[in-house]
Amino acid sequence: MCLILFAYRSHPLYPLIFAANRDEFYERPSAPAEFWDESPDLLAGRDLQGGGTWLGITKSGRIAAVTNFRDPLSHKRNAPSRGLLVSDFLRGDEGPKEFIGRIRPAAERYNGFNIIAGDLFRLCCFSNRDDIIREIEPGIHGLSNHLLDTPWPKIERGKEMLSTLLSENKNPSAGAIFDILADTVRPDDNSLPETGVGLELERVLSPLFVTSSGYGTRSSTVIFIDRDNMVRFTERTFNPGGEGHETRAFELNSERIPEH
Repeated sequence: MCLILFAYRSHPLYPLIFAANRDEFYERPSAPAEFWDESPDLLAGRDLQGGGTWLGITKSGRIAAVTNFRDPLSHKRNAPSRGLLVSDFLRGDEGPKEFIGRIRPAAERYNGFNIIAGDLFRLCCFSNRDDIIREIEPGIHGLSNHLLDTPWPKIERGKEMLSTLLSENKNPSAGAIFDILADTVRPDDNSLPETGVGLELERVLSPLFVTSSGYGTRSSTVIFIDRDNMVRFTERTFNPGGEGHETRAFELNSERIPEH
């Protein structure tokens, strides 16, 4: 994922509303969200090159997602796939802090990443760029290719739009949140971050929804978890350039798990 917006314990109907865009090279093979044959309780897309996933949830209420930390000068050519961290958490039974504590000693083997991992009781965030395990507080949050809630223009814009939607609509639709994720407004150059990729690429990557000749938003996902642990998971997968999409929707009742 390259953009995650979420409302955590801040809405009267939904303890968690999770919205995300996955940005990736169009040529990288992937499969849309489905329940995995080898892990029937795991609902996620699949990276067919690396073997893991960018975002997933299980019937027991475990949820995880990963974003890249943009730092081209420190790129490791043969680093393991960051998506395997997500699938490892989803397939396991450790609490999020325990899982992050276990992977932390080997985190530098990977290229820069942020992982959000949690369950029905807590959400945690960890980046191998600052090595801090954060237990996420209630509120509206955003994560892109830097640390949690770094005030990049796309994060600030996305959080503001989500906050406005949730304040004006007690029971928002997935479609309304997809409209936020589809936003293509580019901020002014003077507000763009400098991450080492050059101004032209910073411009391309600056909207919530990214399009370019070879790279862009491949899928958008909206997840609602209500107070009865009912999960509504909707994914849109896009053709290269964002033209046309396929929608897949799932509902599952999360089985409450013991609190860690």
